Formats: sequence, structure tokens, C-alpha cells
Amino acid sequence: MNATSTGALLLCRADPETVRPLAHLLREQMLLVRAGEEWSVLVPEGKPWRAGGAEQEAEPVDRVLGGWATALAVGSTWPVLALWWDADRAGYTLAAGFRRPVGYVWLTDGTPVGEDEAMRTFAARLGLDPVLDVQALEQLTRPDPETDAQARLRGLLAVLTGTGLALPAGLSPGESADRLRSVAAAQRQVDRVEWAGWRDAVRVELDAVESSRVGPWVRGPRARAVAAVQLAAGLPLLLWGARRRSGGWAAAGAVLLAQGALGLVYERARAGAETP
Repeated sequence: MNATSTGALLLCRADPETVRPLAHLLREQMLLVRAGEEWSVLVPEGKPWRAGGAEQEAEPVDRVLGGWATALAVGSTWPVLALWWDADRAGYTLAAGFRRPVGYVWLTDGTPVGEDEAMRTFAARLGLDPVLDVQALEQLTRPDPETDAQARLRGLLAVLTGTGLALPAGLSPGESADRLRSVAAAQRQVDRVEWAGWRDAVRVELDAVESSRVGPWVRGPRARAVAAVQLAAGLPLLLWGARRRSGGWAAAGAVLLAQGALGLVYERARAGAETP
């Protein structure tokens, strides 16, 4: 890899129709493509990790992607896997619900610098085979002078093919952000995701809630309790991200606030609609 090959992919274990509503709330322009029967991939159209200015330093690509993955995961019932790479390192971040994200990093030459336990947690959260798949993942944490960071990420993706993951040709670790964007845009079924304002965000969010598998949690005492937790967690996270000028973590806080507020609004609206 070289200095121009910084790139990133967001893999969501859900179909594009399910991913689209929450992806809008990231307020980033992305391309959404199917990546197998149970997976979708989001490809950033921009390069927010280069968006530094005179008063703001650019964020590392891993921090940006980690924030996005967390933002998507806390508002969904499916895990999100962020893959990223730059001139010096490559790695992944797996986010699932409110659990602490787990990740692993390799230097460009393939030297592992993560913790072995991360791979076992990774396998458990994705429901992988505790013997064969874990053995394959642990192999990626062992020194191998013939295997660079690109090969390590490809090995990770090879393990995930058993879960139905099938990335379109060309969406591969090590490619530049421009190359990834052009490949995604050329797919036959590609959807452009972009921020359209809070009114449309509310609409798509409510559509997602009503069609999701968490119907019993969208109304009643449980729904109100979940909304309260989201509001309580979202505000400090949003403020912390704003202070640190961390767009990814600020987005996570914004999504939590939006989820909590929409949950309460939806509960009240539905209750009002049923009142004689």
C-alpha cells in the first residue's frame, strides 16, 4: 500500500433496504450496494478523514470509521464491520448494539499489533464456528513475513464468506477511496445515500421501525425505557464528539438522540391515533 491508497468500507449484516434508513442518519454521502444475501456494503463518496483545516486536524481513517460503525450499530439489531487502511496500518472495528466495539490492527507489512482476544470476540459476536473459523482468524494474528496488511484483511473476509458475505469484485482492501467509489457506482443495483434533512430522516426512521423485527420494543414501557436510555447516552456522546472535533463519535451521539426522540414521538403519536 502507498500514501494514496487510504480507503474504507462499512459492511452491514443486513439487506440494503434495512440499512438505508439508518445510513441516512450518518449525514454522509455514501453508495449502498448488496454484498451477498445477508450483507450490504457502504462506500463513502467523500474522504472525511482528510477534512482538516486551519483550525481542525484531519481525523485518522480508523477513528472516522469506528464512529460510523458505532452509530449504525446502536440504532440497529445487526452488527456493523468497518474495514480501513492507510499508508501505515490496516484493521477492522466490529460494532454490535451497545456493546463495546472490538477491533484489530496490522502494520502495513502485516505485523500484528492487536490482541488475540479480539479475534475470539469477533467470532462470537458474528456467530462464527468456534473451532474452524476461530483457528483461521487466529492465524491472522501470528507473524508471517510473506503476508502484508492487505492479505490479512482479505483473509478476514474469506472467513466471512461462510456467513454469506460476497463483496462485488473490485471492492477490495488496499484500493484507494476513489477506486472503491467508482467500482461501487458501476454496480447494477447501487443506491446513493445522502442527507435530506430531519423531516425525511424521521420518515425513513419510522418506516424502518415499523418494518423491523423489533416490533414489541417500539411501543409500551419497554420502548419508553429504551428511548430514555438512548437520550441519556446520546447527549454526552454528542457533546464529547463536538469538543474533540470527532465527526464519527458526534454522529454516534446524534443517532442515539434521534433514536430516543423518535421513539418517544412514535409512541405518543401511535397512542394518540388510537385514542377515540
